[in-house]
Amino acid sequence: MDALLLGLGAALLWGLHDFTVRIVGPRVDPLVLLAGVFLTGTVMLVPLAIGGDLGALARGDVLLALLGGVTYTGAGYGLYRAFTIGPVYLVAPICGAFPMISVAIAALRGGATEAVAWIGAVVVLAGIALVARSAGHDAGGGESGAEGASGRGPMRAVLWSVLACFGFAFTFALSQWASESGAHLPVALVARVAASAFTLVLILALRPALAPTLRAWKPMLLLGLLDVGALTSVTLAGGMPNAEYASVAASVFGMVTILLAWRFLGERLGPVQWFGCLLVFSGIVALGLSGHGGHG
Repeated sequence: MDALLLGLGAALLWGLHDFTVRIVGPRVDPLVLLAGVFLTGTVMLVPLAIGGDLGALARGDVLLALLGGVTYTGAGYGLYRAFTIGPVYLVAPICGAFPMISVAIAALRGGATEAVAWIGAVVVLAGIALVARSAGHDAGGGESGAEGASGRGPMRAVLWSVLACFGFAFTFALSQWASESGAHLPVALVARVAASAFTLVLILALRPALAPTLRAWKPMLLLGLLDVGALTSVTLAGGMPNAEYASVAASVFGMVTILLAWRFLGERLGPVQWFGCLLVFSGIVALGLSGHGGHG
């Protein structure tokens, strides 16, 4: 029960994180916001990771963690851009469907994949197809004007969401390979340091406007707190009985975001959209039961 509660807490924190991105995103530059969140998370992870077995990290583990930081940057940027465009009911299921990619990666590595994982993947695909098909009829959140009316807005949201989906899947795969020695939090810290550095390099190269985002330092700090809090909850559950329950419960974070957008942002969902979202998150729970759940 303790692991389940920690997983539900992580789902709530990650759901609030993505909901906050939806609110703040349209007013700030996503790359600068992402850098702030990464740096905040890195600072908060340091005291947690110092207690881990840093000496257990071999050179290959460090390289995998560094590469995971690069893919994490792509995943985070895709998620932030997607939620800026919206609508949430379209973006959240696609971004949260990365366990489906994890199944394929595990199979390519020669790992045994349970039937429930493949069933969950099919259910996720069916749900996303339903939600995406109805997205063009949505008149709610997201970009407005000619772009939204013509359907280009939802299509861009889908493309950024797909980038986030694949980015999270490869980030988790690389992080899991790097932490096979048991140094989970040190690997997470190395990945975050790499993500922070890579994001800062991109900012120096692309030179986005800094001032508007820096003025939003309070939401930036909140995002970092929510993300690290959720990550810590799932990590703490790892040493408890039935630890897999935490992963399964945390996998429904996207539904939390959808419900918050429905309640507070007025994003309307029709019966087909609700059914599609429920299909997606039912499939994600099935993937969590097979050991492929989680978040960015």
